[in-house]
Amino acid sequence: MENLNVIFGSLLVVVCLCDMWTVFARDLMMLQQNSYRNERYYRWFSNSGESTNMGRVCCCVALLFLLVNKLPFFAGAIIGTMVAVWQFIVLLRRKYKKSLVWTARARRIFYVMWILALILAAVGFLLWGLKGCCMILLLLLMVSPVVLIGANDILLPVEKHINKKYYNEAASILSSMPGLKIIGITGSYGKTSTKHYLHRILSEHFNTTMTPGSFNTTMGVIRTVREYLRPYDEVFIVEMGAKQTGDIKEICDLVHPSVGIITAVGEQHLESFKSIENVQRTKFELADAIGKDGFVVLNNDFPYVASRDVSNTEAIRYGVNTADGTDFRAVDIEYSPSGTSFAIVGNGVSEPVVLQTKLVGECNVSNLLAAVIVALKLGVPTEKIKYAVSQLEQVEHRLNMKQTPAGITIIDDAFNSNPAGSKMALDVLAMMTGGKRIVITPGMIELGDLQETANREFGRHIASSADVAIIVGQYNRGAILAGIAGGPIKEENIHAVDSFTDAQALLQRIASNGDTVLYENDLPDTFN
Repeated sequence: MENLNVIFGSLLVVVCLCDMWTVFARDLMMLQQNSYRNERYYRWFSNSGESTNMGRVCCCVALLFLLVNKLPFFAGAIIGTMVAVWQFIVLLRRKYKKSLVWTARARRIFYVMWILALILAAVGFLLWGLKGCCMILLLLLMVSPVVLIGANDILLPVEKHINKKYYNEAASILSSMPGLKIIGITGSYGKTSTKHYLHRILSEHFNTTMTPGSFNTTMGVIRTVREYLRPYDEVFIVEMGAKQTGDIKEICDLVHPSVGIITAVGEQHLESFKSIENVQRTKFELADAIGKDGFVVLNNDFPYVASRDVSNTEAIRYGVNTADGTDFRAVDIEYSPSGTSFAIVGNGVSEPVVLQTKLVGECNVSNLLAAVIVALKLGVPTEKIKYAVSQLEQVEHRLNMKQTPAGITIIDDAFNSNPAGSKMALDVLAMMTGGKRIVITPGMIELGDLQETANREFGRHIASSADVAIIVGQYNRGAILAGIAGGPIKEENIHAVDSFTDAQALLQRIASNGDTVLYENDLPDTFN
């Protein structure tokens, strides 16, 4: 009996340690996707059902078997081993849309998690022997987020010291380049596309660097300055993201922009901002940071942009749908299979600037309009602007259109859907009348109290724009289907599936030559 206890108890320890590697890595991935902020991670953990997932429940059951004194220890150890092996295999095989990036900070947190776990396991062994060690390990698998948050808290002073050092280095680099023109771009949506378009246009005339990818936090900007900014650069374009009030001011305090673009103020991230007034206040931290010798370009198509006065710097307002109070407008917009043509009219433009682009969608016209205004203000010749716009490629996953070998048109708008952007994407889909119009979507997220209402309205737009609707996952299913109900889509063409894998399998069966497929949003792992 004693030999069996030692054998299976030791086996359980080994298997739990292997399982702990995958569990800790997954927890850390989610913390990373929540910007290493414990409060955001905790909010995700509380709302996602993670506290009662199958792995934690099974570990709890295995722990209870070990606590039953009448049951031989080796029997409970066998059950625990089976549970740990099962969870290890499941997590090892699981695929994620955004995997853990093993940054230096991620490694530090991971190491501290392991140190805490091993200390607790050793204490269990010293107090209660092998059985105590096994119980502690199973308990840690159950409450791994507590270990994660504890490790993150322990390292906060270290991270602040490291971040301060990097901050000072970036500030020193920027201060050594007094001639550098710094342009800040923010908005509830459209900022990434606008950044790319502006970079392409300005690069025709200036040495230009932009923040890459989604490097739109303070630390992302610091990393860009330290690793990407070149001594001879003339323009630095900084995308500025925010999840709470003060985030954009923090970036502005570092880079001191002299030019700004605010692309939109809308219902994005209302779950964290709580109100659209807080969104407005945060986005306009960029405008408030610009001095009298600079200027800010504002999208008056959004009421919470148009209604906000700016007196500290020159405010240039633009619009696609709005004429009142605008200095620049996009007019004569025409879509064709080859893209979009439109003209820009406005103050200081002697004649309309006629542009041709491969991009489609009103949102892209709006984003291009903002970029062109800045280019004109900075003295980029009109011919260079026209050439750059004609050569622009769509930013990946943002209303990107392509053809498959099977003759199916794909409209990829899978990144970060929002009420305004989703309607524009559906308007583009509605124009594709050569075959079936198919939309695949899980709906929109992070809209706070507007979540159900916005997704119900989204469903109504789907009903008037598409022939086939494939709704993915449970998160917004009820609201979207309620919006679609009663619309012109036939009931047999409305499908609810559990995953994008299921949606792809269904698409392969129903799509044919000439059809158009719109992918609208793709929920991150934190919402799956």
